[in-house]
Amino acid sequence: MTIQMAEHQSLVLLKNIYDEREAKAISDWVMENITGKTKINRLLNKGQLLSDNEKIKLNQVLTDLATYKPIQYILEEVWFAGMKLYVNEHTLIPRPETEELVNWIVEESEEREKLNAERENWGKSCEKLLDIGTGSGCIPIALKKKLSELSIISIDVSKDALAVAQQNANAMQTDMRLLNIDFLDEANWDQLPVFDMIVSNPPYIRQSEKEGMAKNVLDFEPAVALFVPNDDALIFYRKIAAFGKTHLSGTGIIYLEINEMLGKEVVALFNMMGYQVELRKDLQGKDRMARAFLT
Repeated sequence: MTIQMAEHQSLVLLKNIYDEREAKAISDWVMENITGKTKINRLLNKGQLLSDNEKIKLNQVLTDLATYKPIQYILEEVWFAGMKLYVNEHTLIPRPETEELVNWIVEESEEREKLNAERENWGKSCEKLLDIGTGSGCIPIALKKKLSELSIISIDVSKDALAVAQQNANAMQTDMRLLNIDFLDEANWDQLPVFDMIVSNPPYIRQSEKEGMAKNVLDFEPAVALFVPNDDALIFYRKIAAFGKTHLSGTGIIYLEINEMLGKEVVALFNMMGYQVELRKDLQGKDRMARAFLT
């Protein structure tokens, strides 16, 4: 089997599962992973035969893809903020909108640094950061890469997820403290100090929204990191707002990823608890991020 034949075979399968654009992107990813060649190099060598090991790996990958298993879990890798990170079934697959949240935090942090240099009474910059529900560690690692002065504590209820985050932190040579903490249990809050910044991409999908979700998400991504009860969809945001009242510095800020259908509810919750809130749309024009600080 040649490289060209292998690409055709993968595309035929993938077009039955994904739209044409996504099928092509996944096929490119698979072929680059298997052959070690970029798209241009594969075009230049389209008649080259796959080795026996490459054919075995291709067949296994295509078999897994046919079950709707996400390519990120099959290859155990994902690109996020210019970094190739390790992922497995114990962590969510990082999404583009989460990268937008990281970019927002970096932009504002850099602006605060600039203002600090100009105004002595502006207050200190965000130096101590808490990441709630770290999963793969994609958010704190990306932030540490861009804001090297941050001192980061990342927490997660899943020990398996923390193991993934630690592997990624080591691979990316980023220093952070990882703790196995159930954030919803307020008795655990005393283990944590005061922070200048809190960031979280918590579970926020209501159980009732399952019906409209893709099979590759429902069947493979960890439910504990996705879903909240229909009757308490804002449970994590309520707890984060309460935690911030005692664990956020005077100039501290909370950054959140949110359910696009619950933006107004998130704002109302934080306003009721004494915060000023700003919603921010993602590149698709959906309310997917929020920033809050105590007034």
